[in-house]
Amino acid sequence: MSYTTSALLAEKGFVILDRYHQDADPREWLDLEYVDWKSSGDTRFAPLTSADGEMDVNGFWNHQPPRADKDGVWIDAQVAKAPQLARRAQEPGANVGRCRVIELQPNQYADALYNLHQDDNNRLNPDGSGWIVRGFFNLTDDAGSYFVLRESRFDPSTEIRIALPAGAQVVIDTQRFWHATWHPGPQPRYSLITSWESGPALDAYIEKYHGTNEHTNAPLDAAVIEAAEADVRHRLAERSAAQAARSQTNRGVYRPEP
Repeated sequence: MSYTTSALLAEKGFVILDRYHQDADPREWLDLEYVDWKSSGDTRFAPLTSADGEMDVNGFWNHQPPRADKDGVWIDAQVAKAPQLARRAQEPGANVGRCRVIELQPNQYADALYNLHQDDNNRLNPDGSGWIVRGFFNLTDDAGSYFVLRESRFDPSTEIRIALPAGAQVVIDTQRFWHATWHPGPQPRYSLITSWESGPALDAYIEKYHGTNEHTNAPLDAAVIEAAEADVRHRLAERSAAQAARSQTNRGVYRPEP
């Protein structure tokens, strides 16, 4: 299938933009209503858009009629509490799908690696339209935290670690990358996540804020990486064994005919 893509994103899958002065903005995320929804750790979400304007963070393809992650409906009560966040999400002028604030509790590097996942942004996205990517605005000052990206889930050599101070802005093809956030804390991390459709509007926004995909990882000791990898392998093996045991138990359960 053929989609419209942004050149820098097509090249490396991520773009880092100029930081903005988050201290000049109100802390609107503290006023929002949150929904319990676990994704890549101990998380809650405060939706600003949804498929139908209700307090829902589910994928648009799980609604009737199912559709792609585009044309999000703004939730009036949430936008009233966070108008600046809504303006930031709409500034590129690109089509907005899901838009929400994530609250992530502190975790460890091994937790982030265990929770690495790929998004399904372009499910039902019509051929010939813009490829859907995600913008991330870091709202809290998490100078010791990193957005962890990997092209290959179990290959540390593909890892990209992007620092997350307040005001950090990143656009990522999260369907291409395995990704999660390493957030040592001590307080919860908050970030605005917006699904955007690639095209001329998003390209202009990236250019306006001097988008670049040139990046050098901060050093991380090889022993730390190996220990975390071993932890993840152990957790996955335990999970696989537990699932196999449940499956075996279920096969042995007698269920009378209805």
